[in-house]
Amino acid sequence: MIFSSTDQLKKAIDGILRIEGDNVRVLDEKKLRGSLVDHLVYSAVLSGDAGVKQAARWLIRRSGVTLGVLPSSIQSLYEAMGRGEAKGFTVPAINIRGLTYETAQAIFRAGIKGNVGPILFEIARSEIGYTEQRPAEYACAITAAAIKTGWRGPLFLQGDHFQIGVKKFAAEPQKEIDAVKEIVREAVEAGFYNIDIDSSTVVDLSKPTEAEQQRNNFTIAADITAFIRGIQPKGVEVSVGGEIGEVGSKNSTVGELRAFMDGYLQELGKRGKGLKGISKISVQTGTSHGGVVLPDGSIAKVKLDFDTLQTLSEAARKEFGMSGAVQHGASTLPDEAFDNFPKRGTAEVHLATAFQNMVYDSTFFPAALREKIYDYIRKELSAEKGARDTDEQFIYKTRKKGFGPFKKDMWNLPPDVLRGIGKELEDKFFFLFDKLAALNTRDVTAKFIKPVDVPVPAPASLTGKGPVKGEKKAEAFDEGE
Repeated sequence: MIFSSTDQLKKAIDGILRIEGDNVRVLDEKKLRGSLVDHLVYSAVLSGDAGVKQAARWLIRRSGVTLGVLPSSIQSLYEAMGRGEAKGFTVPAINIRGLTYETAQAIFRAGIKGNVGPILFEIARSEIGYTEQRPAEYACAITAAAIKTGWRGPLFLQGDHFQIGVKKFAAEPQKEIDAVKEIVREAVEAGFYNIDIDSSTVVDLSKPTEAEQQRNNFTIAADITAFIRGIQPKGVEVSVGGEIGEVGSKNSTVGELRAFMDGYLQELGKRGKGLKGISKISVQTGTSHGGVVLPDGSIAKVKLDFDTLQTLSEAARKEFGMSGAVQHGASTLPDEAFDNFPKRGTAEVHLATAFQNMVYDSTFFPAALREKIYDYIRKELSAEKGARDTDEQFIYKTRKKGFGPFKKDMWNLPPDVLRGIGKELEDKFFFLFDKLAALNTRDVTAKFIKPVDVPVPAPASLTGKGPVKGEKKAEAFDEGE
């Protein structure tokens, strides 16, 4: 059910949730988890009433806090990894492009089953646009899933690839940097206390030295880091990530890492004394986002350079105190590759496309809806088809952009369909958590992570104080744009 008004919403929560100023008391957790949270999250995502959306999102966020689900920074755990006090596992960072509520539930169920501690739920700047999920909506769906499944503990929300667009930067550099800062601000306000800055897109390999090649990259990264330090909530040290090699380009080197970090730390020092720097570094070791698509729509096998990944992770920890290196574009790797990440000391691995593929290719997913989405892509996104692309290649590379326009259709799939897809995803997530040696990591996470309750004022739609503001439309942004 989607609430048609805030009055209807208030009646529905009576006896289950109680609003107490800027806080929410959970009076009946069983009823909250039974169906109320479903009604709230569907209203938070699909309601056409801005007031209902804001009220539902706030109720979910503050109910989560009451139940012990708090947006958190992974900074302290990553510092412990840098010191060698936490090791032997790789943190999974998962991008959810569609069916967010159901997919997050599958992740939490697998996490509870495996006693997993750190799981990063992330969304990239580009994904915010084409999946039509602004940070507040995404955070709400993840929190609702945590409530529904009974997850307790820190909730790690991450802005992934908050990226500098190449063309936009070339035309108006400061305007593009400011645009990234604005999405950072919006994300932090929504509870994203982990932000990955990606200014590696402006690395210039034509320059004669590694320092000159990385100059734009480390200068922008330092500038945005300082901005983050200025807006982060009291008591929260946002975990910030940097990137030295654009995914899909040449493999990164230790020389590039040193050139980036030396310049970055110098630039950060100019912007304020004692500002904390990045906690991890993203590198390129042979992968590409979504994998390389063959003419028949299948994915080419990728030879990932694990030696380079290990060398960069070790240098990041020993020389700069970071948690290690981060691997992007890994979800389409063969299953047998994943246990290499913890063995090689990889701090974090980013996973996205494989789960999108599982949703679209599931036997539970209605064939009629799938074809409706594909027809839309062929018609509305035909300009994105490469001259040599087969239909299979085009659909595979572009179907990620079906999640936004067909979000309502997907959220309203029949319960048995959602359960079937959810179980397939849950099994896959548990497999990956096992491969990444993330099982039984709740204790080490709890040892180093102490969540902070960041106050969030009740919205005008519940208090009656001030006008109800509408939601901004997500920008259209493609990685590398």
